[in-house]
Amino acid sequence: MRIAASGISLRFDPSLGIIDGFETGGAAPLHTAPWVGREAMPDDAAPHLARLGGDFFCAPFGGHEGTSPAHGWPPNSPWHAEATATMITATLEKRVFGARLSKELTLRDGHPFVYQRHVFRGGSGCVPVANHANVSLPAGGLIRTSPKRWWGTPTQALEPDPACGRSALQYPARGMAEAFPGRDGPCDISRFPWAPAHEDFVVGIEAAGHGLGWTAVTRLGQGDVFLSLRNTAVLPMTMLWHSHGGRDYAPWSGRHRNCLGVEEGAAAVMLDLSADEPLPAPGCLALGGQVEVRHVIGTMPWPGEAAVETVTCSDDTLTVRGADGHVAVVGFDVGFLGL
Repeated sequence: MRIAASGISLRFDPSLGIIDGFETGGAAPLHTAPWVGREAMPDDAAPHLARLGGDFFCAPFGGHEGTSPAHGWPPNSPWHAEATATMITATLEKRVFGARLSKELTLRDGHPFVYQRHVFRGGSGCVPVANHANVSLPAGGLIRTSPKRWWGTPTQALEPDPACGRSALQYPARGMAEAFPGRDGPCDISRFPWAPAHEDFVVGIEAAGHGLGWTAVTRLGQGDVFLSLRNTAVLPMTMLWHSHGGRDYAPWSGRHRNCLGVEEGAAAVMLDLSADEPLPAPGCLALGGQVEVRHVIGTMPWPGEAAVETVTCSDDTLTVRGADGHVAVVGFDVGFLGL
């Protein structure tokens, strides 16, 4: 399915609820794995692995619900979808923790963004959730985010067995992005790549005192910057998946490289948090009645190769400032995120 507005277009696959990709001003920032559409997957592979790339919604993020594959049913089973010129509405065939889940993808004329809304109706329990944008960085990138309390890794490395692959960070560990504890010394995880071949996952916990959460990835050599925007009161965590040749088994086979997963969510289960250090917002989504998750992704031209320093919003615009002094102002629906 395809929708478009002035300056932006989007492709959506309802068979797995995946945004295949979007384009703004000639930029197409989302990654596609090298095996997509070319090879059969191992029998035990989750359905989303065959289409790995683009952007998809996970519930439960990083886990299973009963017999569901990894990341739950939303990226692994069909959706009933309808489209107008600028909007796709879809409903997941299966239920998540007993809830009916719907999706809205909206484009707006002159806005270089995809506005995403996921709504749970009914159900019970507390489900970890996250959006999962896969950003293509063929020449590397510079990663900046809204202020974080700290960055941390889970208890278990993504690839702890050297016979299968390799992870380069310490697990568990905490630190700052520019000097995070690595297996062989400090690593600057604000850049990509920062090791020759590795598979790593690191979580940033949002600092208190601001509503707009953002991740900005300057795509080196591409002339653009990828943006991910959220309300920190709903999604207090930025999770980064550095996938760069660190898995040696099929279908990865050491060739899945240049992919940065930008995964904004509420998934405290990914970290071993003590009772005396609560998150600045809930660490999962409490179901019952109607609850929703809103998230915005997009891209804009970005001359030069400077990192982003700040992202701010006011009225109907978003302002992005770079370390080199460059300023970009674009149309943005501030009210969509409830800021």
